[in-house]
Amino acid sequence: MFETLQSQPADKILALMQMYRDDPRDTKIDLGVGVYKDATGLTPVMRAVKAAEQQIWQSQDSKVYTGLIGDPAFSDAMIELVLAGAVPRDTVAAAATPGGTGAVRQAFELIQMARPDARVFVSDPTWPNHLSILKYLGMEVVNYRYFDDESRGVDFDGMIADLSKAHAGDVILLHGCCHNPTGANLNASEWDAVIKVLQETGATPMIDIAYQGFGDGLAEDAAATRKIVAAVPECLIAASCSKNFGIYRERTGLLMAIAADPAARKLNQDTLAFLNRQNYSFPPDHGARIVTTILNDAALREDWMQELEDVRGTMLNLRTQLAGELQRLSGSDRFGFLAQHRGMFSRLGTTPEKVEELRAKHGVYMVSDSRMNIAGLNQQTIPILARAIIDVGI
Repeated sequence: MFETLQSQPADKILALMQMYRDDPRDTKIDLGVGVYKDATGLTPVMRAVKAAEQQIWQSQDSKVYTGLIGDPAFSDAMIELVLAGAVPRDTVAAAATPGGTGAVRQAFELIQMARPDARVFVSDPTWPNHLSILKYLGMEVVNYRYFDDESRGVDFDGMIADLSKAHAGDVILLHGCCHNPTGANLNASEWDAVIKVLQETGATPMIDIAYQGFGDGLAEDAAATRKIVAAVPECLIAASCSKNFGIYRERTGLLMAIAADPAARKLNQDTLAFLNRQNYSFPPDHGARIVTTILNDAALREDWMQELEDVRGTMLNLRTQLAGELQRLSGSDRFGFLAQHRGMFSRLGTTPEKVEELRAKHGVYMVSDSRMNIAGLNQQTIPILARAIIDVGI
C-alpha cells in the first residue's frame, strides 16, 4: 500500500526554524516563528491562565467527554467575546475545534457539504494552511489582490475589483484584525466597502480571527467582524484562542455559523456536530475550560485583559522603535509603514533574494516572502535588524 505515497512539500517555516537552530552566530535573530515572545525570547504562560488552571485542577472531578460540539459554556463565552451581541445569540451555531486551524478545516468542509461547487476567494497573500486545506479538499480557489509591495499597504482598489467578481454561492475568506500575514489592515471605511460588495454579490463571508486584542484593543479589533455579521444574512467565523490567551499547545478554537434566522440554527448546529464526529469526534476541552474560566470570572478576566494590553503595547513599541531606527539610518520615511501595521507580523515587501541575503550575511531569519514576526525583536536586536535591512538595500 504505502509505496504509492508521494512525498509532500517540506514545510518552509519548520525548515527555517531548523536552520536558525543550527546557526552558531550569537547575533542571529528569529523572525520566522508565528508565536508571541517576550523580551527574553520566552512565550510565557499568562497569569490568568495559570490561575484558571489551578481552579480547574482543584474543582474538576471528571475527564469525561464534554459533547460533540464541546462545552456550551465555552461557545457562549467566545461568542460574547467576539460578537458582543452583534447578532441574536439564537442565530449562532458553534462547535469547539482543535485550534483555529481545526475551525478553518471544519468551515471548509461545511461549505463543501452545503455548496459543492462553491468558489473560495482567498487574499494574496494568505496563510499557507488555508491554501493547503482547500487544495486537499479539491475546492476551487480564486485569489484576490490584497498587499501592495510598493506602498506596503492594502491594494484596496484591486481587492474590491476582484471581490466584485464573486456571486451568490461563493465564499470570501476575510482576515480578522491583525491576521493577514502582511500586518496591513483595512480601515473602517474600507470595511464598509467590503460589506457593500458582500451585499451586492450575495457571497458568504468567512472570517478567520486569531489575534483579537493584538491590534487596537479587544473591542476595536472585533469591530469589523461585528459589523459584517450584522450586515449580511449568513457568515462563518473561525476563532482561535492560541494567541490572545497564549495557549498554543492546548489547540483551542471555535467555529461559528451564523444563520439568517433562528429556525436555521438547529440544522447548522447539527451539521457542526456531525462534522466533528467524522473528523475527531469529541474536541479537546482543557484549553476551552481555561478560556471559559477566565471569561466568566471578573477578576481573572480583568487580569487577562491587562496582560493582553501589555502584550499589545509591547508590540506597538517595537514597531515604533524599529521604524524610528530605520528612519534614522536611511534618512527617509519609507519604513513608516512598520509603525502603521498591527499585530505580530509585517511584510517588508522585498524579494526572496534579499531575504536570503539577510539570513546569509546577518543571521536574520524570516519567511521568504519577507514576512517577519515583530514579537521576535527586543531592544538589543532592533538596531541589528535595522542595520541589516539598510545594508542589503531593502
